[in-house]
Amino acid sequence: MLGGSIYIAFFRFAVSLGGTILLFSLLAGSRFGRKKTIFCYSSFSVVVLFLACIWYVADWESCTRMVAFTMYLCFAILAVFMSSDSVYLTVYKLALVFYLMSVFVIGGLEISILFFESNVWADIFARILLILLIAFGIDRYVRDSIKGFGDYVENEADKFSVVALVVCVLLGIGYILNPSLNRKMTVQRIYQVLTNFFLTGTLQLLVFRFYLHVGKEKEYERENQLIQMNYRLLERQLEILEESLESGRRLRHDIRHHNAVMAECLRRGETEELLQYLKEYDRETDQGIPKTICANTAVNNILSAYTRKAENEQIKVTLDVELGKDLAVPSIDLVAILANAYENAIYACMEVKKYQKERERFIDLMLKKRKNKLIISCSNTCRKETTLKDGKPQNEFTGGVGVSSIIRTAKKYNGEYDFKNDGGVFTFRLIMNTESGNAGEKQTGTEEG
Repeated sequence: MLGGSIYIAFFRFAVSLGGTILLFSLLAGSRFGRKKTIFCYSSFSVVVLFLACIWYVADWESCTRMVAFTMYLCFAILAVFMSSDSVYLTVYKLALVFYLMSVFVIGGLEISILFFESNVWADIFARILLILLIAFGIDRYVRDSIKGFGDYVENEADKFSVVALVVCVLLGIGYILNPSLNRKMTVQRIYQVLTNFFLTGTLQLLVFRFYLHVGKEKEYERENQLIQMNYRLLERQLEILEESLESGRRLRHDIRHHNAVMAECLRRGETEELLQYLKEYDRETDQGIPKTICANTAVNNILSAYTRKAENEQIKVTLDVELGKDLAVPSIDLVAILANAYENAIYACMEVKKYQKERERFIDLMLKKRKNKLIISCSNTCRKETTLKDGKPQNEFTGGVGVSSIIRTAKKYNGEYDFKNDGGVFTFRLIMNTESGNAGEKQTGTEEG
């Protein structure tokens, strides 16, 4: 600290706290609407600045030593409450903001000491300039990329890596901010400052690159699963097409015999026998027509294909489907969920057959629409050893197909889902909003407006 009156101290505190809030707001979204967010940050700033000024008057020495850490710690607690991100992702962004805060705080002090003979106003204006430059860089080059990166950190971050990152950043920057160190502008001092900033900045960059790489690998894995799903869907569609062609050939072959029988009855004048024959022919024709599961063509076709596959594997199938022809949910999204769930259920039953041939294997699928909600439930026989990781089945128990695709599609429609294994009966349940895939975004936008 360069000292000065209480008014100068207040202005310096306000610039630092405002810069910290600005940088964090650029990196993290708020769980509240715009008006409520501004009100919370403003009220917090007024209280913290008032207490900091009292501290500055009461004990100048301890204030200059600890005020930066204390103000940031108070802000970090508020940020965890305000942020719409997970705790892990919020902590990572707070560590990044703490690093950036140290850049403009230390940068302002060193510029003032080195070029303006420790002028307090030079320190303040240097901080404002650095904050604006950092904010511009974040908004121009970092803000968009860190949104996708945030999803990777949220899904892949672990406690150890987050704690290690925070500890390293705090130790590195805390060493620089320690006012007990020599403030004389020497070559050694400049070297210490630059080295610490370089090491902590490199740590941030390495963590960013690491999670970005892990996240992209997960994206490639999900894309591969989607390709597999599409391949299996094409297989089912080809099976339907082949069966239709075979049925057509059989019908053309049989119709010649039917014509011959009817012609012979007419030639002999056996009208009663002809009518009886036509009734039997109609009955057999009705039996050969595929059963309609529901009015929705895409869902009906996919359920028919997988039901036929399950029955060929001697799996007992029970369907309870109440679905109209038109849905707000695109058919491709609904088919993705049903195909993956049905495929995994069949795979689980086939695995049971390998190890426990005497067990009854079944699949119970329920699909209903209630008002603006779509309810899907699928229960099937599975191995009792099937375990869940983070509430999701592992790939070795699903054939590696599509759980992530189901979850991603469910989130798209603000869906709630769960998986469980109850003594060898695996159950997947999903409740999904059918009004709009962007319902959550619309709700947020309405609140902010």
